[in-house]
Amino acid sequence: MGKTLVAYFSASGVTKKKAEAIAELLQSDLYEIVPSELYTKDDLNWMDKKSRSSIEMNDKKFRPELASKDADVSGYDTIVLGFPIWWYVAPTIINTFLEAYDFAGKNIILFATSGGSSFGNTLEELKVSAPAANFYEGKILNGKITFEVIDQMMNIGG
Repeated sequence: MGKTLVAYFSASGVTKKKAEAIAELLQSDLYEIVPSELYTKDDLNWMDKKSRSSIEMNDKKFRPELASKDADVSGYDTIVLGFPIWWYVAPTIINTFLEAYDFAGKNIILFATSGGSSFGNTLEELKVSAPAANFYEGKILNGKITFEVIDQMMNIGG
């Protein structure tokens, strides 16, 4: 499979815990995608149409700025990319991350955490940000992270 990087965005810490467990099981490197302006609890209030996350998710062209662009993805064949599901898709900061680097020819396996949503249109909405990459819809990981779960997720790309 080559070298693997687990990259993730976590606004509240839930996805971070899953990413850390995956990286440990895969014995891979870990990279946190950090916005230049961290999200507050009020920013994440999906019931408030004027909250930061609601405004961002209503504009598919919106790209939150990254705190840094120091990820060196060139040495990796596979990127396991994690995020919480917001409004049935990945947060737009994931598009920002994908557009900031060259993922041509790389395998990108998605995982997400969710309060009950599926991936929805996530795969299609992320492909436009890295069209030369190979995307695979992995798993919604709300339960315990086991070797079997991760092995199954990693083998979806054939």
